[in-house]
Amino acid sequence: MDFKILKEKHQQHFLNVIKDAETLFITNIDKDVIWNTYLNAFPIEEQQGFNCNCCKSFLRQYGNVVAIKDNKLQTIWNFSCNEPYQKVVNELHKLVIHSKIRDVFVSKLDKLGVDYNFEQTDNGSIKWEHFHLALPNKFVNKSKDSEETTMGDLRTAKEVFKRSLEELTTDSVEITLELINQNSLYRGEEFKGMLQSFLSYKKQYEKLSEYDKDNFCWINSIKAGNVISKIRNTSIGTLLIDISNNVELDRAVTSFEKIVAPTNYKRPTTILTKGMIEKAQNRITEMGFENSLGRRFAEIDDITINNVIFANRDSKKAMNVFEELVNDIKPNVKSLNKIEKISIDDFVKNVIPTITDFDVLVENRHTNNLMSLISPIVKDSKTMFKWNNNFSWSYNNDVTDSIREMVKAAGGKVDGELRVSLSWYNYDDLDLHVIEPNRNEIYFSNKHSYTSGDLDVDMNAGSGDTRKAVENIIWTNKSRMLEGNYKVIINNFAKRENVDFGFCVEIECNGVIHTYEYNGLIENKCNVVVAEFEYKKDKGVKIISSIESKTSNKEIWNINTNQYQKVSTMMFSPNHWDGNEIGNRHYFFMLEKCKNPKNPRGFYNEFLHEDLMKEKRVFEALGGKMKVENSDNQLSGLGFSSTNRNSIICKVNGKFERILEITF
Repeated sequence: MDFKILKEKHQQHFLNVIKDAETLFITNIDKDVIWNTYLNAFPIEEQQGFNCNCCKSFLRQYGNVVAIKDNKLQTIWNFSCNEPYQKVVNELHKLVIHSKIRDVFVSKLDKLGVDYNFEQTDNGSIKWEHFHLALPNKFVNKSKDSEETTMGDLRTAKEVFKRSLEELTTDSVEITLELINQNSLYRGEEFKGMLQSFLSYKKQYEKLSEYDKDNFCWINSIKAGNVISKIRNTSIGTLLIDISNNVELDRAVTSFEKIVAPTNYKRPTTILTKGMIEKAQNRITEMGFENSLGRRFAEIDDITINNVIFANRDSKKAMNVFEELVNDIKPNVKSLNKIEKISIDDFVKNVIPTITDFDVLVENRHTNNLMSLISPIVKDSKTMFKWNNNFSWSYNNDVTDSIREMVKAAGGKVDGELRVSLSWYNYDDLDLHVIEPNRNEIYFSNKHSYTSGDLDVDMNAGSGDTRKAVENIIWTNKSRMLEGNYKVIINNFAKRENVDFGFCVEIECNGVIHTYEYNGLIENKCNVVVAEFEYKKDKGVKIISSIESKTSNKEIWNINTNQYQKVSTMMFSPNHWDGNEIGNRHYFFMLEKCKNPKNPRGFYNEFLHEDLMKEKRVFEALGGKMKVENSDNQLSGLGFSSTNRNSIICKVNGKFERILEITF
């Protein structure tokens, strides 16, 4: 077979390949590999006759050109011819078809390769034919940019498009479209067409194999256009990213509106979509939770004796599990005034069985430990929680665990020689500053100190991202720390709200936690000096001055701080009742006369059964709306997590009275 016939068949096949194509591509084959594959496909004795520099240049530059049809590669070598060329084109096709696309094919030339040339010999002129293709005008790049620049831009668009298809969930696009349809998104209509197009690409993409997905992105990143292919980098993309990453919907939309909306914009409707609500309603119905959503304060007769560690006389009567005591007269008891330190496990195992009643000293630092036990309104309703009962709990300020746990959840360290943590409950950007003895100030612009002090959590900087914010400074290397006086300062770097103001600061050293609350309004750029303390490596922290004296009393939840309060019942948290051991164990000391004046959340998402988490955004909103109604009859008191080092002083009565410091 004459090489010219091979060349003509190759040219005809090329026209068939590109007939319906809008774009051509090149694959990631090494130039030498494709040339060697071509030459080695000929019989050894014939290889020298085909060792042509013009054909070599063509194969190295254009042999890996492909089109895409139905997400499959179409090579320029898949055609029939006679031997010895059939083996050659078969080997080239096999090599190219198993490669991956590297770039869009960009050429400013309309002729690929040398068509032919002449060689003068003693016997006259010889015409040599070479691989050569005429490139239709639509494939010729007329941009002023270089071929490399154009290819780089198209490659970037493809990678961003693929990343968007991989990381942005179908759910995020559908939720955003619903928000637009119900007029809950500022200037949402401007993005509607883009989102609908992207959603169509996303649904097609999810049905493909991993190999076909890459080809799909190459061809469709060009079809989609620059805006849609780079949707992830647009303002609406920030919203899609947040929703895809399970950011609370209210927070995600607020972040988006800070980019596109004027400062005085007021959102017209709540940020829940009809589709989200319908999905949640269907799931609630399917799982039989219709009667489980209503919540109230738990009462003593809701609790069985099996789940109580200690109950005083009145509580035992209310539970109807003990006969009334015949003698109501207290025996004379001896007093022991020395404070003994004891672990909570020893207290439960060895002290509780021996006492008739006990009181706890509620200190100012225990404010965030105040908690209430919550039960369903419909007593026998199915549990929504991970454990096998329908009881939950809520701490003061609507937190489910301590500042320490909030810091851990935010990625901060809590185990070290010295920890200073800040928490607050609005969108302000409060900043934690600690001045070391050498006057070095650790804060957001100077996060790391050679003394091992690090600011490792800095929240609400730049925008109000959360109403449960924390900041944390931790010293982890005792040998590098400086002895001397430290000063803790809180600065309101960006005041954004006039609600839920104030903050709480914890200073922890050697397992002892000092807690300070500030309930005043901090004006923009103003400071509050929280505490000054002396640190010694052998003695730990000694408070020199602070915003609140340890001896100052205050009334909160109908009880007075820095006074002993009588414990009516003591119990584990419901996730550790009836043999359950799910998550952190909490120890609850229910106090007589303690009344939560607020309307706490009935449940938190972290409590819910995993099947309900498929609609967690709705349940987050429901938890905020399904508030517990006020009640004089409630089980409220102090709660302590097993994962948070803390302590409480109690006065116990049995055969004699003694004072214990219980450590957690």
